Amino acid sequence: MTEPSLPLPIALRKTLEESSPDLLRALLQAVVEQLMSAEADARCGAGYGERSAERVNARNGYRVRPWETRLGEIDLAIPKLRKGSYFPEWLLEPRRRSEKALLAAVAEAYVLGVSTRRVERLLETLGLSGISKSRVSEICAELDPAVEAFRQRPLALAYPYVWLDALEMKCREEGGGAHVTVVVATGVSGEGYREILGIDVFTTESGAAWLAFLRSLKARGLSGVRLVISDAHEGLKAAIASVFTGSRWQRCRTHLTTNVLSKVPRAAQPGVAALFRMIFLQQDKASVLQQAAHVLDVLEQRWPDAGKVLAGAFDDVLAFTEFPKEHWRQIWSNNPQERLNKEIRRRTDVVGIFPNRAAIVRLVGALLAEQHDEWAVGRRYFSLESVAQLNPELKNLPPDDRQPQLLPAA
Repeated sequence: MTEPSLPLPIALRKTLEESSPDLLRALLQAVVEQLMSAEADARCGAGYGERSAERVNARNGYRVRPWETRLGEIDLAIPKLRKGSYFPEWLLEPRRRSEKALLAAVAEAYVLGVSTRRVERLLETLGLSGISKSRVSEICAELDPAVEAFRQRPLALAYPYVWLDALEMKCREEGGGAHVTVVVATGVSGEGYREILGIDVFTTESGAAWLAFLRSLKARGLSGVRLVISDAHEGLKAAIASVFTGSRWQRCRTHLTTNVLSKVPRAAQPGVAALFRMIFLQQDKASVLQQAAHVLDVLEQRWPDAGKVLAGAFDDVLAFTEFPKEHWRQIWSNNPQERLNKEIRRRTDVVGIFPNRAAIVRLVGALLAEQHDEWAVGRRYFSLESVAQLNPELKNLPPDDRQPQLLPAA
């Protein structure tokens, strides 16, 4: 019995579905090249090889351009014109934009914290097969020049406030896993904008490593530093004092609160925490100092060990009082940096363990460059009027002329 014939559209669809990728690729190439040829003829005012009084241009061969598709890469023959140029903008964009778009998608997936193996699976899901794990890594490595340029850019403005902090990440070194330290510096410029100042990777968080990092920032032009905010790492404190001579150091109130409470019985910790917070609810410097002295007296009388911790950090945790009140909430702790670290963690935890230090710098550097750009086009972190209080001579200038370039304090 003869099998009934199928309707043409269904038969054609079945044939295409059962065809090899090579045949489908050839069919797609033929159709697209015919469309480009027809469009080029329309631009010329006549068909290929046709003599016509309406002709305004002529064909001049072809140029081959790779085109990435779900069927793989196709080498398209794009018509050339004797006068001017033809480019199928409905299909491609100049300078291999489709390939750049693919590269950007892969790189962005990596920047968003997707591991290279997951990127490969993602591309397969989208139908873009044939991109191996090694190719993904090569594409990601193309981020390096931009990240390095960002890390080494000159710091031309003055930065009165600088925040410093470190994170631990896992990295493969010498055939095994190891913990390395990623350090990040942020600051607020004399124009009131927040910026990413630097990033580096240490073997361990030591005084020598911090000293080298801070010196590298200064070599790039970091100046005008009035206050540095960080935790109480002894090596970091020594490096700050050595590099930023004459600047103040603000001990993070959040870290100090934790240290103080560790010396207080658990049952009393909520009350002590509330008492400690009262220091930072005061409205002026005199009230802050008075409340801090009261808290110190209470601790020394009831929990001498806790009082000793606060006494040792008394001047440093209150350094913020020497600066404009409008800035207190942002400069009395390292919380702004901690929020940035949380976002870095959210992206990097997906990776788990990095293949090398360069991969850490690439990913974290790309994330920070993106954040830096967002801050640059966003609202000022501090108003010009409040920043101008750091330079009294700027107070009498018209608002449009206030572009504070702070005198270097370090």
